[in-house]
Amino acid sequence: MSLPSPLIFVPKKVTQDVDFAPALKSVIAKTYSESPDAYNEELGALNRARQDALRGSAGSDTTARDLLYKYFGQLELLELRFPELRVPFPWSDAFTNVKISQQSLAYEKASVIFNIGATLSSLAASSPRTGPEGLKRAFHSFRCAAGMFVYINENFLHAPSTDLSKEVVKLLVGLMVAQASEVFVETMGPATGKSAGLRSKLCMQVSSAYAALVEDVKEWHTKGVFLREWSLLIQTKAKYFGSLAHYHRSTADTNAGKYGEALAHLQVAENLAKEANRLAQLFTSTFSTTSAASSLQADAPVAIAELVKAHLALVTETHAKAQKDNDIVYNEVVPSEASLPPIDKGKPIAEPIPIHDVYAAPDVQKLVGPDLFQKLVPLSVHESASMYSEEKAKLVRAEAERVELADEELASALEYMGLPASLARFQAGAAAQASLADPGPQVRGWADEVRHGEANGRVEDLFRRLGSLKEQAGRHLDAIAQDLDSETRECESLRTKYGHLWAQQPSSSGTRSFRQDLRSHRESLEQAAGSDAQAQALWESIRGDAGVLADPSGQALERIFVEAIGSGGATQANLLDSDLGDDDETETKKRVEVVSDALSRLNKIKKERAETLRDLKEKVQTDDISHILILNRKGSADAQPALFATELEKFRPHQQRLTQTLQAQQSALADVNNGFKTLTESSKARQVQGQWADAERKKRDLITRLGRAAQAYGDVRTALEKGLHFYQDLNDLVDGLQQQVNGWISMRTSERERMAAEAEIKQRLEDGASGPSAASGPSGLDRAMGSLNLGLGGARSPPPSVPSPSAYSQPISYPSSASSPPPSNPYGSFPSTGAFSLSSPPPEQPSAHSQYARPPAPQQSSYSSSSAYSPAPSYPTAPPIPPVQPSYPSYGSGQPSYPSPAPSNVSSYGQPARQASFPAPPQPVTQSSYLPPPPQPVSYQSSGYGQPGQYGQPAGGPPPPPSRPPQPSYSQQQQYPQYGSGPPQPPPRPY
Repeated sequence: MSLPSPLIFVPKKVTQDVDFAPALKSVIAKTYSESPDAYNEELGALNRARQDALRGSAGSDTTARDLLYKYFGQLELLELRFPELRVPFPWSDAFTNVKISQQSLAYEKASVIFNIGATLSSLAASSPRTGPEGLKRAFHSFRCAAGMFVYINENFLHAPSTDLSKEVVKLLVGLMVAQASEVFVETMGPATGKSAGLRSKLCMQVSSAYAALVEDVKEWHTKGVFLREWSLLIQTKAKYFGSLAHYHRSTADTNAGKYGEALAHLQVAENLAKEANRLAQLFTSTFSTTSAASSLQADAPVAIAELVKAHLALVTETHAKAQKDNDIVYNEVVPSEASLPPIDKGKPIAEPIPIHDVYAAPDVQKLVGPDLFQKLVPLSVHESASMYSEEKAKLVRAEAERVELADEELASALEYMGLPASLARFQAGAAAQASLADPGPQVRGWADEVRHGEANGRVEDLFRRLGSLKEQAGRHLDAIAQDLDSETRECESLRTKYGHLWAQQPSSSGTRSFRQDLRSHRESLEQAAGSDAQAQALWESIRGDAGVLADPSGQALERIFVEAIGSGGATQANLLDSDLGDDDETETKKRVEVVSDALSRLNKIKKERAETLRDLKEKVQTDDISHILILNRKGSADAQPALFATELEKFRPHQQRLTQTLQAQQSALADVNNGFKTLTESSKARQVQGQWADAERKKRDLITRLGRAAQAYGDVRTALEKGLHFYQDLNDLVDGLQQQVNGWISMRTSERERMAAEAEIKQRLEDGASGPSAASGPSGLDRAMGSLNLGLGGARSPPPSVPSPSAYSQPISYPSSASSPPPSNPYGSFPSTGAFSLSSPPPEQPSAHSQYARPPAPQQSSYSSSSAYSPAPSYPTAPPIPPVQPSYPSYGSGQPSYPSPAPSNVSSYGQPARQASFPAPPQPVTQSSYLPPPPQPVSYQSSGYGQPGQYGQPAGGPPPPPSRPPQPSYSQQQQYPQYGSGPPQPPPRPY
């Protein structure tokens, strides 16, 4: 088996290691104002990429190609971010070995691309061409190499070295194209079945490509750039492929019956083959393994010699046979070589592959990898990306508006027709009726609230408790009134009995504040009763519905809805059991199916439209063209809109799909409209719709009624809670008032008993003084009384004087009930004024004109240190006044409001209000006050539970009784002894 034709590959340029770090750090700090140390890892990766690309050249051609692809890709990205980078790059000329160093990234890029082209040519030349895969690989590699050299010529001017000069690179491009065409011809062998005429054209194209290089190669050979072996091999191949072209042309002419022309082409082919054989022998004799090793295979001389020699033998033999056949058989005239028509070369078969197409391949992109300095984005790129983002936002907003408008149009159309709810009336059957009888989650929530309220206390029980508290308060108030009336009757009966000798203050002045409090409490009770009546009336109006909601099992709620829906009569027991005939029923079902199918299409269209819009938004959100903007950074600003338009085209499929959904929706809506109109035209359909509308109306009415009941139930419970609180506070006040009245009555009773005894003595003395025994000396009674005088020894005391009118103005105090500090009140502190004031009375002033004036009061004693009253008779102060109870807030607008216990207008509890005209007893002792300091006054005007009441104003005491005529004075006759130790202490008051 003969060896394949030898191929030339370009030698590689050689360089030395370069460190990018110092220069790049300086640029990063100046241009991007960032810390260069943050990019040490990226700088190291860039240096390693260059080293690997250069060292990889010593390995396999495939590895070297991949490493060079990666490094050049990073160089491209590096130049876009750092165009001002200056690093010295030393490179040696691939043909002359002259070392040249420049600080331009362009020089580095051109050198790397040259090495990529050289590596690709080596990869193609070394590929085994015995099989289709090897031929394809060699063909593609030569074309890629040609594309690399073309890129150098188009983008790098003023080459500093010979190998990068425009003429040399252009020659290398032609060489790569010619060798790629040669490889393609090898794929068109006889076994492929291709015609001889086609092979003739292809061979002539290869021959012409090599022949175009001969003179330029000779010139650069004389300049010491190319090897002589290159020139000889190129000349040999030009002759060889020219001979092949004429050989295949003769075969085609023979097949066409043109034996004379075929013989002439064979003659030309034989001459070219002899010339090729001569050049091959010269190439073999001059081939130097040492000098040509960088661009030719070692077996190149042998391969080309055998190839040309075999071809010469074939052509010579074929020519001799054809000449004999023509002389004996055909006898055609053989035209001269000059008269033969030229062989058509056809279209070029091996065009260079541009570098952009090479790097657009996914495999090459994967080799290049991500941008090492992708975090450093130039400001101009940021601005361009922002403008592109705005263009994307405009696109999304426009599509979103279209979708929103379509959805609103669909919703409006369906709402106008009442779909799909109205369609369910014709197709749902008994299940639809059952759905109408379902109370729904809202009503069930109301029922849960009412059941929870009843679990915490039934309303009926709260009403009974409210009535009990109200009745209790009424009974206590009646009892207090009866006690005060009894005390008044007793006092007045004694006054009638003793006449002017009876000096106890009338009950009316002492009971005035009590009666005012009673009246105020009764008024509050009456107002609260009115609020109770309102709450009771509200409860009676919702009792039945509240009972339905409070049913623990929920069956009553279900039953009331079933009864409400089915209350239209027997004809509406089942809304779908209309008197439809079989034909009407069948026709109705068909119409329902038509509308239902159209609705299904509409739902699918809407769903698809929403998904398309969502997918569009996601793609727009993730779309980033920063790398494309960086790659196009060198372009002009005018090209930016075109670039944006090109990039936005990737969203065109989504826009087209949205447009299709809008058109489909219009069609489906028209179908729904027509189908529903046909469905509702029949009388039976209108009857069914009327029945449904009536049932829905009843359900709405029932839900409204239950909602009002649930709300009123809450209002009633709130009113009851406030009412109970009010009555509890009122009972506490009434109890406190009762204790105050009991204490006051007790003191009045003790005082009355003492005064009755004194009045009895005085009456006897007056009766004795006016009798006949007065002139005969003292009686036994006088002697007995004289012996009782403790202050004058055994001397006779003068008779007591008749109380003068001025004595009625002498204030008399009543003992206060000793009590512990008042309990905490939920409505705040009690006021310091009014009927329940806790202020202490001022000290009493002795009468200036009475002989029996009271001595100074002793030092007051505390409640804890005194267990009983002083043995001397005391004139206690009035009982303390209970505090004012605040008013209570109402439970809402339109609800019953409970008034607070109304206070009296004038109060004298705890005040020195009551006056008396009793003569001063001997050695009086002022009773200690056991009341705690009064709390600060609090205003309750903000409360709304009933109208606020005022328990009265501070009273300075009732007016004194009318003056009595002067009575005989007994101040010089006798001093009365004290009668026991003061009245019993009243029970402590609760406030």
